[in-house]
Amino acid sequence: MTININDLNNLQLDVLREIGNIGAGNAATALAKMLNKKVDMDIPKVKILEFKEVTDILGGAESQVIGILLNVTGDITGNIMFILDYFAAQVLVNMLMYKPINDFNGFSELEFSALKEIGNILAGSYLSALSCLTNMKILPSVPDIAIDMAGAILSVPAIEFGKIGDTVLYIETEFCEGSTKVVGDFFLVPDIDSYETLLKALGVIS
Repeated sequence: MTININDLNNLQLDVLREIGNIGAGNAATALAKMLNKKVDMDIPKVKILEFKEVTDILGGAESQVIGILLNVTGDITGNIMFILDYFAAQVLVNMLMYKPINDFNGFSELEFSALKEIGNILAGSYLSALSCLTNMKILPSVPDIAIDMAGAILSVPAIEFGKIGDTVLYIETEFCEGSTKVVGDFFLVPDIDSYETLLKALGVIS
């Protein structure tokens, strides 16, 4: 049995959306600990998308973004990607480094490493939510990070994603610290068999 977006009914989609909600809550908690500040979170927007729609979500192929990609292993396999608009990434790093929010002078090596760790922790928060809800072992790899245009960032994972499926679980998460807001986009891409494994573990298919 294989599962694609057209096979998922409203209940199954609601379950996947709930994973996004819980994961976003975990991510906000993790970010608050990193920043040592109170971080609020708007209700995340959760959708199932075709992979070809991702570039448009990110503002077009030529938009400059930061991409953090992790492989997912364990009881399910696939990929998770965390993407930030370039300026949103600078705001997030400035918050972490206690720099002026509007200091947009690029990333030092230390700041780049910090950004990679932020992506790692936030992506791990989503996978932890999945693991807790399903009682499955779900592990992230060491993250890869790149700064480039959205089209270029997506070109390499697109080759891999094309092998495992053409739909992604998209979660737009808006973090707020005081009046400062940062929007990050998560894309979870379980392989085809893992969609089935995931939905079975959640009790929505037999």
